[in-house]
Amino acid sequence: MKTIRKSNKLDNVCYDIRGPVLEQARKMEDEGHHIIKLNIGNLAAFGFDSPEEIQLDMIRNLPSAAGYSDAKGIFSARKAVMHYTQQKHIKGVTLEDIYIGNGVSELIVMAMNALLNAGDEVLVPTPDYPLWTAAVSLSSGTPRHYLCNEANDWLPDLKDLRAKITPRTRALVVINPNNPTGALYPEHVLLEIVDIARQHGLIIYADEVYDKVLYDGATHTAIASLSTDVPTVSFNGLSKNYRSCGYRAGWMVVSGDLRAARDYIEGLDMLASMRLCSNVPGQHAIQTALGGYQSIDDLVAPTGRMCRQRDLAHELITAIPGVSCVKPKAALYMFPRLDPKLYPIRDDQKFIAELLQEERVLLVQGSGFNWPHADHFRLVFLPHEDDLRDAIARIARFLEAYRQRAAGAGAGHDSAQPADRLLVS
Repeated sequence: MKTIRKSNKLDNVCYDIRGPVLEQARKMEDEGHHIIKLNIGNLAAFGFDSPEEIQLDMIRNLPSAAGYSDAKGIFSARKAVMHYTQQKHIKGVTLEDIYIGNGVSELIVMAMNALLNAGDEVLVPTPDYPLWTAAVSLSSGTPRHYLCNEANDWLPDLKDLRAKITPRTRALVVINPNNPTGALYPEHVLLEIVDIARQHGLIIYADEVYDKVLYDGATHTAIASLSTDVPTVSFNGLSKNYRSCGYRAGWMVVSGDLRAARDYIEGLDMLASMRLCSNVPGQHAIQTALGGYQSIDDLVAPTGRMCRQRDLAHELITAIPGVSCVKPKAALYMFPRLDPKLYPIRDDQKFIAELLQEERVLLVQGSGFNWPHADHFRLVFLPHEDDLRDAIARIARFLEAYRQRAAGAGAGHDSAQPADRLLVS
């Protein structure tokens, strides 16, 4: 029988948040093991419920939600998003500039498919939310990763960003607040990014899905609010701010001077129509969410659960020898660094897989976020405090054993476990 192979378009596509190590974790669960999952920001799994008023409005609207909606979304949802853009000081947005989607993920892929031809390049941060890199590759484009600087609170290295621009560059991705680092970009950095896009005729894609998950009194600036001329596509949704991941309710807003982008917008309209519409019950949650009580503010306050867990996780993880971490200002994650002198890791996916095997804790390696070095991992701080203490204690125990084995290998001594078991190539 002839082998059925996947498309070549998938050769450079990966999503390690749900990758091979997760498959290993599932097999272990099938064998009866309990796995502490710190790999994904799925809030409901950690007891963060969506607001009750959102649930009730979806239930009330179910009888009228069985049919297709307009391809761009129902009126009430788009109207609510339009009002939200006004609150964020984004000028000139109309209902026709708003697309409702099955979560932001669908809309990211749609936006890339509508723009890119083979060989076109898109500037994507490293580390990044890996769907961006995957969507560019899947759309026949080439992702070009610009560095974010850990020594500067993970802010974009604008010199490196400029150096990555070529005649094939079409667009620039900004993830703010950032996943996986928890960085929050100040306005002066965003203004410089806008100016770079203006100088080179680039579209800005702004992933802002954590714009309400902010700590220590921080505020978020929508990059689309900083210009009326640079074409900007902004993404947001209910998954994180409103703990409603499974509702798959997100939106995409096109703003700026769009006269030169009419053909691109026609492509977006075509793709939106081809998928008929996004799920209608989830759309009915949007108006209630954006217009109702913002319970996220309670969770991120100094005494709120998210803030307390961020503080605890940061304190515990940085107490481990050789582990450092920029404290996140936003979002649900931190991106700790392992000192390569103490942890000479060659393959960080195998490192994470062995942590899972030995301590039953599931993380995602830094390379899963297109980070070029085997010295970082992402940690989700959503579990309750007792579970966080348990999980990080297990991580610390594994790292201590790793250090001892690595030191023994470096000194030429025998160790209880062969050093090559962890120092993998």
